Amino acid sequence: MPLSHNSRGALFMAVAMAGFTISDAITKHLSEAMNIGQIMAVRGVFATLLVALLAWQRGALSRPSAVLHPMVALRVAGEALATLTYFIALSHLPIANVSAVQQALPLAVTMGAALFFGEYVGPRRWLAIAAGLVGVLIIVRPGFEGFSAYSLLVLLCVILCAMRDLATKQVPNAIPTLLISAATSVAVTSVGAAMVQPMGGWTPMTVEEVLLLVVGAVLLLIGYQFIIMAMRIGDISFIAPFRYTALLWAIVIGVIAFGDFPDAPMIVGASIIIGSGLYTLYRERVVGRGKAAAESTGPAMAPDGI
Repeated sequence: MPLSHNSRGALFMAVAMAGFTISDAITKHLSEAMNIGQIMAVRGVFATLLVALLAWQRGALSRPSAVLHPMVALRVAGEALATLTYFIALSHLPIANVSAVQQALPLAVTMGAALFFGEYVGPRRWLAIAAGLVGVLIIVRPGFEGFSAYSLLVLLCVILCAMRDLATKQVPNAIPTLLISAATSVAVTSVGAAMVQPMGGWTPMTVEEVLLLVVGAVLLLIGYQFIIMAMRIGDISFIAPFRYTALLWAIVIGVIAFGDFPDAPMIVGASIIIGSGLYTLYRERVVGRGKAAAESTGPAMAPDGI
C-alpha cells in the first residue's frame, strides 16, 4: 500500500534530520583531531563547490550583486556566526544536549517576529514560549553543578539562528535561494579560515579525515534536498513537527558514537521545549497567522553551514 503525501513528507523530513545530525556527529568526532576553524574551512570548501555547481546549473548566479541586499547580508552574517558558536559548543557538550536546546529555535523565531515585525502572538503562544524558556533553563542548569559555560554558546546560537530566519523572511522573492546559500557557504568558509590560527593553527589531515569532511558536506545537501521534497509533497502543518526527530537522532547517535547517555534534566527540559513547540505550531495553524515557527527556514534547528 503506497504511503500518503503527508506520510512520505514526514519520512523525508526524518531522513533530512538524520542527515544533519550525522553531519554534526562527524564534526564532533573530528573536533578531537583538529580545531573548529579548520573543520569549518575545509568542509566549507567542499560545501561551497557543491552548492555553487548546483546554483550555476540552475542559473542562480546570474545576478551576484543581489547578495549585497541588507537582509541577505544579515542572513549570511547570522549563519556564519551561528555556525561558529554551534560547532564550538558541539565540540564540548553532548550532541543530544546541544540538539535539545536548539529545539527552542521556532519559539525564538515566533518571539522575534512579534517583537520586531509586529506579528500577532496571542497569550497562549506567549505562555508556550515562556514554558520553552523554562525547558531551556532546565537543560542549561545555570548556577548548578551540571552547568557548562559552553551552554551559553548554544543559547547565543539560537539567537543568531532566529536572526537568520527572520532576515530570510524579509529577503525579496526575486533573489534565488541557491544564490543566498552559495553566499552563506562562502561566508562560513571564510570565518572558519580566519579562525584556524587563533584556535591553534593548522593540523595535518589524514585521507580518512578529509573524506569524512566531504561526507559531512554531502549530508548537508542531502538534508536540504529531502526538506525541499518534504515541504513540496506534504502539508507544512503536518510535516513541520517531524523536525523534532533531530533530537531522537541526536540521542541515538550520542549514545552509540560517544557514549553520552541523556540525564533526567535533559529529558525533562527537552520534553517541555518540544511540547511548547508543538503547541505553538498547533496554535499557528488554528489562528492562521504568525507562521514564523511553522515555516522557519532552519528546519534542522541548527545552523546550515551552507
